[in-house]
This record gives sequence, structure tokens and C-alpha cells, in this order.
Amino acid sequence: MKFSVVKWEKIWWTISGILCLGSILAMIISYTSIGTILRPSLDFVGGTRLQLELDCTVPNNCDRPITVNDVREILEAENLANNSSVQVVGEDQHSISIRTKTLDVDERTKLQKVLTDKIGVFDAKTIQIDTVGPTIGKQLFISGLLALIVSFAGIIVYLSFRFKTDYAIFAIVALFHDVLVTTGAFAVLGLVGGVEVDTLFLVALLTITGFSVNDTVVIYDRVRDILKEADTDDMDYVIDTAVMQTLTRSINTSLTTLLPVVAIFLFGGDTLKYFALALIIGFVCGAYSSIFIASTLLGWWRKTINKKVVEA
Repeated sequence: MKFSVVKWEKIWWTISGILCLGSILAMIISYTSIGTILRPSLDFVGGTRLQLELDCTVPNNCDRPITVNDVREILEAENLANNSSVQVVGEDQHSISIRTKTLDVDERTKLQKVLTDKIGVFDAKTIQIDTVGPTIGKQLFISGLLALIVSFAGIIVYLSFRFKTDYAIFAIVALFHDVLVTTGAFAVLGLVGGVEVDTLFLVALLTITGFSVNDTVVIYDRVRDILKEADTDDMDYVIDTAVMQTLTRSINTSLTTLLPVVAIFLFGGDTLKYFALALIIGFVCGAYSSIFIASTLLGWWRKTINKKVVEA
């Protein structure tokens, strides 16, 4: 039995509509809760981040886990609680990540001493301190957004020359869908898990746009070839045939791309974990939108145009 992507097009559009609305809702809730649609990392807002881990070779130093409340009480006593965030990490909860306003050397040294006195001795080899100025953070954010806008504009120009303007518009709709759903997922993760987005997240979004449009271009190529070969205006036939002829390739490409990304997510460590997760969400969305959204929207639009021409 031949699978028809066009027959169920309203179901695909409904699924995507729910995902997009859910993503927008998550970003609105995030904005009303923390003032931004995503929880920004040090890269974008500037400040100082201290990552410390208890030295468990010291007797009785790791008898109990660190709690967020313990750290927050210390920050309040040091007048550093405003605009600060605290995360306790690790299975044993013996590591903490603290983000505060920008601290100078003396302030950092004082905070480390107080934390050591109140919580325990930290392993000097694991202490990591990062400081980013607010101006640099803002520049990184603006540069990332500019890169995304330029990539979208470049894709529109390329597809308009290679195909036609309506092809480019629906490819961008599919790309926007992928980016929106990925961003919405991280808005949810920021709310429920305190997950922050950094410059790697913007790199992930740029990578997703490149992957997604690649699959869309393959399907559009087949649509254009079938229109020439079959000399037909039956867009349902053209879209279904184009999708079926490229479906195996799309699935194989997506699976082989996902395998290393999943491996990075599982074994790449905390630094790359959420970068890999963004890619996983975006690649799955990209494969889905290329097959079910970009193609069916193009078919629907061409049918609408042909119908108006016949009626005229």
C-alpha cells in the first residue's frame, strides 16, 4: 500500500501547529517568569561563574550533599544573591555552579573562602572560574542573531534562484518551524531544569538550518523533475511521488546523522550535552518538516494557484 503524505496533510499541519503554539507559550511563560524567553548563560549576560567540587579525599568532607539553600544563604550574607543562580550538579551532589555579577579577584577569593568555611574543602584541581563582561556578552548575542538572519536570507536567495520564490518561502516556513520548536524545548528546559543557552546553542541552530534545508532541497529537486517528466498539474501525485522516491534517503541520512550526535549527548560531558540535545531535537524536526510540512505546503499552494487559474 502506497503511503500518501498529502492524504494526511492536515494531521501533519495540526501536529506542527500544536508544537509551535506550545513553544511560543513556553517562551511567554519564561519571559514572565525570568524576564527572557530563554535562560541566558554567562556568555550572553556577562558576570562571573564559579564551578567547585568538594575534595572527597579529606575525611568527613563529603558526608552530606550540598544543597542550593546552603549556598543561597552564603550568597545572601555576602550581598551577592541578587541576579545570581546556583546549581548543584553530579550524582552525589558534591559540585556546585554559581553565577553572580562580575567579581574582581578579591571578591572571588573572599567568596571561595566563605564557601570553604561553611560547606567544605574544595578540590583545587576542579575549581573553574569564568568571567565575561556584559559588553562582550551582548556582542556575542547580537553576532549570533545576525548570523541566523544572514543564513535565513541566504537560503531564501539560493532557493529562489534554484527553484521559484514559493519553494523558498515554504522552505523557510519549515526552517522557522524547526528553530521555533527547538527554542521552545529549551525554554521548557530552562523553566523546569534551569538549563541555560550559550553560544553553542546558536551554533546548534545554525547547524539545524543547514541540515533541514538539505533534505528539503532534495525533495524539491524531485518535485521539479517529476513536473517536467510527467507533464502533469496533479500536485497530489507529484508530491506523494517525490516524497516516496526520497523517503529512504531522508530516513537513512537522518539516522546516520543522529547516531554520533546521540553518542555526544550520552558521553560528551556536561559542556556538550545540551549542544547535542539541541541538535537532536532540531534534526528530528528538520527531517519531519522537510517530508511532511515543506512538501505538503508547496503542493497545497500550487493546487490553490492552479484552481484560481482554471476558474479565471
